[in-house]
Amino acid sequence: MTAMVLDTGTDHLLARLEDGVLVITLNRPESRNALSDELSPALRRMLAAAATDDTIGALVLTGTGSAFCAGGDVKGMGGNSSKKSMTAEERIADLQHRQRALTGALFTLPQPTIAALPGPAVGAGLAIALACDIRIAAASAFVSTGYRRVALSGDYGLSWTMTRLVGTARAREFMFSGERIEAERAERGGLVNRVVPDDELQDAAMAMARSFADGPRVAQRLMKENLELAMQTDFFTALDNEAEQLVKASAHPDHGEAVRAFIEKRQPVFSKPDNVD
Repeated sequence: MTAMVLDTGTDHLLARLEDGVLVITLNRPESRNALSDELSPALRRMLAAAATDDTIGALVLTGTGSAFCAGGDVKGMGGNSSKKSMTAEERIADLQHRQRALTGALFTLPQPTIAALPGPAVGAGLAIALACDIRIAAASAFVSTGYRRVALSGDYGLSWTMTRLVGTARAREFMFSGERIEAERAERGGLVNRVVPDDELQDAAMAMARSFADGPRVAQRLMKENLELAMQTDFFTALDNEAEQLVKASAHPDHGEAVRAFIEKRQPVFSKPDNVD
Protein backbone atom coordinates (compact mmCIF):
# COMPACT_ATOMS: atom_id res chain seq x y z
CA MET A 1 0.00 0.00 0.00
CA THR A 2 1.24 3.50 -0.82
CA ALA A 3 1.93 5.63 2.22
CA MET A 4 -0.21 8.73 2.72
CA VAL A 5 1.83 11.73 3.85
CA LEU A 6 0.03 13.76 6.51
CA ASP A 7 0.38 17.48 7.14
CA THR A 8 1.65 18.20 10.65
CA GLY A 9 1.97 21.94 10.16
CA THR A 10 5.76 21.95 10.57
CA ASP A 11 8.89 20.38 9.12
CA HIS A 12 9.93 19.52 12.69
CA LEU A 13 7.45 16.63 12.68
CA LEU A 14 6.78 14.18 9.84
CA ALA A 15 3.83 11.82 9.63
CA ARG A 16 2.52 9.20 7.25
CA LEU A 17 -0.20 6.56 7.27
CA GLU A 18 0.94 3.23 5.83
CA ASP A 19 -0.91 -0.09 5.99
CA GLY A 20 -3.00 1.14 8.89
CA VAL A 21 0.09 2.29 10.80
CA LEU A 22 0.59 5.93 11.73
CA VAL A 23 4.32 6.67 11.61
CA ILE A 24 5.33 9.88 13.40
CA THR A 25 8.92 11.02 13.04
CA LEU A 26 10.58 13.68 15.17
CA ASN A 27 12.55 15.65 12.60
CA ARG A 28 15.18 17.93 14.13
CA PRO A 29 18.30 15.84 13.48
CA GLU A 30 20.60 18.83 13.92
CA SER A 31 19.56 18.93 17.61
CA ARG A 32 19.05 15.19 18.10
CA ASN A 33 15.31 15.70 17.66
CA ALA A 34 15.01 17.79 20.80
CA LEU A 35 11.55 19.12 21.54
CA SER A 36 10.79 22.61 20.26
CA ASP A 37 7.99 25.17 20.26
CA GLU A 38 7.03 23.86 16.81
CA LEU A 39 7.59 20.13 17.26
CA SER A 40 5.82 19.62 20.58
CA PRO A 41 2.48 21.31 19.70
CA ALA A 42 2.43 19.45 16.38
CA LEU A 43 2.99 16.14 18.17
CA ARG A 44 0.17 16.92 20.58
CA ARG A 45 -2.16 17.67 17.67
CA MET A 46 -1.26 14.42 15.90
CA LEU A 47 -1.85 12.35 19.04
CA ALA A 48 -5.21 14.00 19.69
CA ALA A 49 -6.32 13.27 16.13
CA ALA A 50 -5.04 9.67 16.26
CA ALA A 51 -7.09 8.86 19.36
CA THR A 52 -10.36 9.04 17.40
CA ASP A 53 -9.15 7.90 13.97
CA ASP A 54 -10.37 4.37 13.21
CA THR A 55 -8.14 4.11 10.14
CA ILE A 56 -5.15 3.89 12.50
CA GLY A 57 -4.51 0.41 13.88
CA ALA A 58 -1.09 1.06 15.42
CA LEU A 59 1.41 3.87 15.89
CA VAL A 60 5.18 4.00 15.45
CA LEU A 61 7.05 6.95 16.95
CA THR A 62 10.65 7.42 15.88
CA GLY A 63 13.30 10.04 15.11
CA THR A 64 15.22 11.18 12.06
CA GLY A 65 18.92 10.38 11.89
CA SER A 66 20.88 8.87 14.75
CA ALA A 67 18.69 9.91 17.68
CA PHE A 68 15.21 9.32 19.01
CA CYS A 69 14.80 12.46 21.11
CA ALA A 70 17.24 14.41 23.27
CA GLY A 71 14.42 15.78 25.41
CA GLY A 72 14.09 19.50 25.95
CA ASP A 73 16.33 21.77 23.91
CA VAL A 74 18.89 22.80 26.55
CA LYS A 75 20.10 25.75 24.47
CA GLY A 76 16.63 27.23 24.62
CA MET A 77 16.05 26.68 28.33
CA GLY A 78 15.45 29.90 30.20
CA GLY A 79 15.06 31.88 27.00
CA ASN A 80 11.26 31.88 26.73
CA SER A 81 10.26 35.43 27.67
CA SER A 82 6.54 34.60 27.82
CA LYS A 83 7.13 32.01 30.54
CA LYS A 84 9.34 34.40 32.52
CA SER A 85 6.35 36.68 32.98
CA MET A 86 4.16 33.82 34.30
CA THR A 87 3.65 33.18 38.00
CA ALA A 88 4.80 29.87 39.47
CA GLU A 89 1.18 28.69 39.62
CA GLU A 90 0.66 29.60 35.96
CA ARG A 91 3.83 27.79 34.93
CA ILE A 92 2.76 24.68 36.85
CA ALA A 93 -0.69 24.67 35.22
CA ASP A 94 0.86 25.23 31.79
CA LEU A 95 3.29 22.32 32.16
CA GLN A 96 0.58 20.05 33.56
CA HIS A 97 -1.57 20.76 30.50
CA ARG A 98 1.31 20.19 28.07
CA GLN A 99 2.30 16.94 29.76
CA ARG A 100 -1.24 15.54 29.69
CA ALA A 101 -1.62 16.45 26.02
CA LEU A 102 1.64 14.69 25.10
CA THR A 103 2.71 11.70 27.18
CA GLY A 104 -0.72 11.54 28.80
CA ALA A 105 -2.35 11.31 25.37
CA LEU A 106 0.28 8.87 24.12
CA PHE A 107 -0.10 6.58 27.14
CA THR A 108 -3.88 6.43 26.77
CA LEU A 109 -4.11 6.01 22.99
CA PRO A 110 -6.44 3.09 22.23
CA GLN A 111 -4.08 1.73 19.55
CA PRO A 112 -0.87 -0.19 20.32
CA THR A 113 2.11 2.18 20.26
CA ILE A 114 5.75 1.43 19.46
CA ALA A 115 8.75 3.68 20.06
CA ALA A 116 11.54 2.89 17.59
CA LEU A 117 14.80 4.23 19.00
CA PRO A 118 17.53 4.77 16.37
CA GLY A 119 19.72 6.41 18.99
CA PRO A 120 19.60 8.23 22.32
CA ALA A 121 16.35 8.84 24.19
CA VAL A 122 17.12 11.30 26.98
CA GLY A 123 15.07 13.21 29.55
CA ALA A 124 11.64 14.03 28.18
CA GLY A 125 12.61 11.98 25.13
CA LEU A 126 12.93 8.91 27.34
CA ALA A 127 9.63 9.80 29.01
CA ILE A 128 7.96 9.85 25.58
CA ALA A 129 9.45 6.45 24.71
CA LEU A 130 8.34 4.93 28.02
CA ALA A 131 4.80 6.24 27.49
CA CYS A 132 4.57 3.92 24.48
CA ASP A 133 3.44 0.32 24.89
CA ILE A 134 6.58 -1.18 23.35
CA ARG A 135 10.13 0.03 22.71
CA ILE A 136 12.45 -1.37 20.03
CA ALA A 137 16.00 -0.02 20.12
CA ALA A 138 18.82 -0.04 17.61
CA ALA A 139 21.94 -1.74 18.95
CA SER A 140 23.78 1.59 19.09
CA ALA A 141 21.00 3.39 20.98
CA PHE A 142 21.13 4.35 24.64
CA VAL A 143 18.80 5.94 27.16
CA SER A 144 19.34 8.31 30.05
CA THR A 145 17.13 10.22 32.44
CA GLY A 146 19.39 13.23 31.85
CA TYR A 147 17.77 15.60 34.33
CA ARG A 148 20.69 15.63 36.74
CA ARG A 149 22.90 17.35 34.15
CA VAL A 150 20.54 20.33 33.96
CA ALA A 151 19.57 20.28 37.67
CA LEU A 152 15.92 19.46 37.02
CA SER A 153 13.74 16.88 38.75
CA GLY A 154 11.97 15.19 35.81
CA ASP A 155 8.74 15.59 33.87
CA TYR A 156 6.33 14.00 31.38
CA GLY A 157 5.63 11.08 33.71
CA LEU A 158 9.10 9.53 33.68
CA SER A 159 9.18 8.77 37.41
CA TRP A 160 5.87 6.87 37.10
CA THR A 161 6.61 4.84 33.98
CA MET A 162 10.21 4.05 34.91
CA THR A 163 9.30 2.89 38.41
CA ARG A 164 6.72 0.50 36.99
CA LEU A 165 9.08 -0.86 34.35
CA VAL A 166 12.26 -1.38 36.38
CA GLY A 167 11.20 -1.09 40.03
CA THR A 168 11.80 1.64 42.56
CA ALA A 169 15.46 0.79 43.34
CA ARG A 170 16.63 0.92 39.71
CA ALA A 171 14.45 3.94 38.95
CA ARG A 172 16.07 5.86 41.81
CA GLU A 173 19.53 4.85 40.65
CA PHE A 174 18.86 5.92 37.06
CA MET A 175 17.24 9.21 38.09
CA PHE A 176 19.92 10.21 40.61
CA SER A 177 22.88 9.19 38.43
CA GLY A 178 21.62 10.17 34.99
CA GLU A 179 23.93 7.50 33.67
CA ARG A 180 24.00 6.34 30.08
CA ILE A 181 22.25 2.97 29.72
CA GLU A 182 23.26 1.11 26.58
CA ALA A 183 20.62 -0.72 24.55
CA GLU A 184 21.48 -4.25 25.68
CA ARG A 185 21.45 -3.28 29.35
CA ALA A 186 18.19 -1.41 28.82
CA GLU A 187 16.69 -4.57 27.34
CA ARG A 188 17.90 -6.73 30.25
CA GLY A 189 16.47 -4.22 32.71
CA GLY A 190 13.08 -3.96 31.01
CA LEU A 191 13.35 -0.42 29.66
CA VAL A 192 13.20 -1.67 26.07
CA ASN A 193 11.50 -4.78 24.73
CA ARG A 194 13.86 -5.66 21.92
CA VAL A 195 17.25 -4.68 20.48
CA VAL A 196 17.93 -5.09 16.76
CA PRO A 197 20.80 -4.20 14.42
CA ASP A 198 20.73 -0.51 13.51
CA ASP A 199 19.84 -1.12 9.87
CA GLU A 200 16.90 -3.36 10.81
CA LEU A 201 15.20 -1.00 13.27
CA GLN A 202 12.57 0.60 11.06
CA ASP A 203 11.68 -2.67 9.35
CA ALA A 204 11.32 -4.43 12.71
CA ALA A 205 9.12 -1.67 14.12
CA MET A 206 6.92 -1.58 11.01
CA ALA A 207 6.58 -5.38 10.91
CA MET A 208 5.35 -5.42 14.49
CA ALA A 209 3.06 -2.43 13.95
CA ARG A 210 1.53 -3.96 10.81
CA SER A 211 0.80 -7.16 12.73
CA PHE A 212 -1.07 -5.10 15.32
CA ALA A 213 -2.91 -3.06 12.67
CA ASP A 214 -3.99 -6.30 10.95
CA GLY A 215 -5.06 -7.84 14.25
CA PRO A 216 -8.38 -7.81 16.12
CA ARG A 217 -8.48 -4.12 16.96
CA VAL A 218 -11.38 -4.21 19.39
CA ALA A 219 -9.82 -7.07 21.36
CA GLN A 220 -6.46 -5.29 21.39
CA ARG A 221 -8.08 -2.09 22.65
CA LEU A 222 -9.75 -4.03 25.45
CA MET A 223 -6.45 -5.77 26.28
CA LYS A 224 -4.82 -2.37 26.63
CA GLU A 225 -7.59 -1.15 28.90
CA ASN A 226 -7.15 -4.27 31.04
CA LEU A 227 -3.42 -3.73 31.35
CA GLU A 228 -3.81 -0.07 32.27
CA LEU A 229 -6.39 -0.87 34.93
CA ALA A 230 -4.14 -3.61 36.32
CA MET A 231 -1.56 -0.99 37.31
CA GLN A 232 -4.09 0.97 39.31
CA THR A 233 -6.30 -1.52 41.12
CA ASP A 234 -6.46 -4.74 43.12
CA PHE A 235 -6.55 -8.28 41.74
CA PHE A 236 -10.27 -8.92 42.18
CA THR A 237 -11.27 -5.63 40.54
CA ALA A 238 -9.03 -6.53 37.62
CA LEU A 239 -10.55 -10.02 37.56
CA ASP A 240 -14.11 -8.67 37.36
CA ASN A 241 -13.09 -6.17 34.70
CA GLU A 242 -11.55 -8.92 32.57
CA ALA A 243 -14.84 -10.81 32.64
CA GLU A 244 -16.70 -7.73 31.41
CA GLN A 245 -14.17 -7.02 28.69
CA LEU A 246 -14.04 -10.62 27.46
CA VAL A 247 -17.82 -10.73 27.05
CA LYS A 248 -17.60 -7.53 24.99
CA ALA A 249 -14.88 -9.04 22.80
CA SER A 250 -16.79 -12.30 22.35
CA ALA A 251 -19.78 -10.37 20.98
CA HIS A 252 -17.72 -8.71 18.25
CA PRO A 253 -17.56 -10.27 14.75
CA ASP A 254 -13.76 -10.53 15.03
CA HIS A 255 -14.16 -13.31 17.59
CA GLY A 256 -16.34 -15.38 15.27
CA GLU A 257 -13.92 -14.82 12.40
CA ALA A 258 -10.96 -15.89 14.56
CA VAL A 259 -12.73 -19.11 15.61
CA ARG A 260 -13.70 -19.95 12.03
CA ALA A 261 -10.18 -19.27 10.80
CA PHE A 262 -8.74 -21.52 13.51
CA ILE A 263 -11.07 -24.37 12.55
CA GLU A 264 -10.44 -23.86 8.83
CA LYS A 265 -6.67 -23.59 9.37
CA ARG A 266 -6.29 -20.21 7.69
CA GLN A 267 -5.31 -16.70 8.67
CA PRO A 268 -8.22 -14.61 10.02
CA VAL A 269 -9.33 -11.45 8.27
CA PHE A 270 -10.40 -8.98 10.92
CA SER A 271 -12.64 -5.93 10.70
CA LYS A 272 -11.45 -2.99 8.64
CA PRO A 273 -11.70 0.68 9.65
CA ASP A 274 -15.25 1.22 8.43
CA ASN A 275 -16.59 -1.28 10.95
CA VAL A 276 -13.90 -1.52 13.63
CA ASP A 277 -16.32 -0.46 16.38
